[in-house]
Parts: sequence; structure tokens; C-alpha cells
Amino acid sequence: MEFPDTILNLLIFLIPAYISNSLPVLLGGGMPLDLNAKFYDGERILGDGKTIRGFLGGVFAGAFFGGLLSLVIDLPFYRSPMDHFIGGFLLSLGTMTGDSIGSFIKRRMKMNSGKAFFLDTVFFLIVALIFVIPAVRQSVLFTPFNIAFCLVLTAILHPVTNWIANRAGLKKVPW
Repeated sequence: MEFPDTILNLLIFLIPAYISNSLPVLLGGGMPLDLNAKFYDGERILGDGKTIRGFLGGVFAGAFFGGLLSLVIDLPFYRSPMDHFIGGFLLSLGTMTGDSIGSFIKRRMKMNSGKAFFLDTVFFLIVALIFVIPAVRQSVLFTPFNIAFCLVLTAILHPVTNWIANRAGLKKVPW
């Protein structure tokens, strides 16, 4: 695989994760994912910012676009079109799970949103990459360059897109 092809393939590969991470801003609201339950420390498990509709909307939107991509693009990271389809779902589920775990950790550490760069920007992607392991050719996807590219791109894009969503009135805060 040549360098420009690798970057294009990685960008396409990340689409389900990026869609599932961004759509809860539009699809969220409603019943909190933690159902207002409190952890043993007396604090809410996740808080009002993580909702059932946002979680499921993010998973299904990312999986839908991953499924569409699997019909028209054959990425070298997957063994088959079915793995590509499943991979889109796993990336989306991992993204939303990672975002929720990050929120849980921040609440336990009493960190304000926007104050935990790692948890706020790239943690969701790390969890998504762990979730997608069963569907990918690990030796092709998990090279040092590919991992570094995905993490650096996400560390740049995530804050920029959140800032844009804030300025557009879609988010209350720019993180």
C-alpha cells in the first residue's frame, strides 16, 4: 500500500467512528444513559450529557455509514465485505462506549469537561480500535504509522469540530 493510499484508506476507515462521535450532539437528549443512577461515591454515574438516544443514535448512525461504505469500498484492513460491515458497527459501538467510559472516569476524578485532553479527544478512538480488533487484519491496520496517524488526526480534528459545533450553536461548550 502506498503512502497516499494508506492515508485515504485510514480516513475512510475512521468515518464510522467520527460519525458516531459527532451525531449525539444532534440526536441526543432525553433519558440519561445512566438512568439517573448514582455510583457508590454518591455522584451520578455519567450525568445528563450521556443519553440513551445519543448513545444509540451514535452507534446506529456510524454503523449505517460503515455499512454503506462496505458496499462500495474494499479497505485493506478488513478480510471481507462482511468484516467491513461488522467493523463499522464495532467502531461505532466502541466509540460510544469509549466516550461513556471517559465520562465515567472524569466524574470519578472530579474533572470538569474540557479539562481532560486525553479523555476528551482520543480515548474514544482507542476504545473503538480495541472493539474493531475481531473484524480487521491486525497486522495491516495496527502499524505504528497507522496508529499514530489516527491518534494525531483525532487529537486535531476533535477539538476543531467541537469548536465549530459550539460556534454553530449545536453545543453549549467548545469541547
